[in-house]
Amino acid sequence: MTTLNTLSGTYTLDPSHTQLGFVARHAMVTKVRGRFSDFEGTATTGENLENAKITVTIKADSIDTRNEDRDNHVRGGDFFDVENHPEITFESTDIAASGDSLVVTGDLTIKGTTKPVTIDFDYMGVAEDPFGNERVGLEGSVVVNRKDWNIDFDVPLKTGGLLVSEKITLEFEISAIKAA
Repeated sequence: MTTLNTLSGTYTLDPSHTQLGFVARHAMVTKVRGRFSDFEGTATTGENLENAKITVTIKADSIDTRNEDRDNHVRGGDFFDVENHPEITFESTDIAASGDSLVVTGDLTIKGTTKPVTIDFDYMGVAEDPFGNERVGLEGSVVVNRKDWNIDFDVPLKTGGLLVSEKITLEFEISAIKAA
């Protein structure tokens, strides 16, 4: 069985089987989910995750919350300001495995601001697909404060709280293919 510590090589995100998304509380009573459809990423590792490195680049304008007006607003200056900051990037600084968990720490850059984040992933395993590709699966999430990246759109509600929560859950469902 392939464990996290025995993975080695270069893996590329499969955009058709990977989801990079988020959940934000709206009006303090419901949640809005969104995802990005245009991204690329690679993970490279030697034995035992030694010198492992993960990089991800997301086209910020590829946001999809299932509402065109909201998507256009989020692309604008109140949120991502995609005209001036077309990409969201992540570059790992530390990767460690513990059992079936992977802990990835790195620098997340949104809207020109870089902050460290640590993401816990569950290792879903390795499988060979019908085309002979080795695939690895990971699922993870992390809660961040959007204001840490200068996304400070605030509309106070009469009943208390904000129209869009400060805390945002970033969600990752990863399928990555090992390079031949």
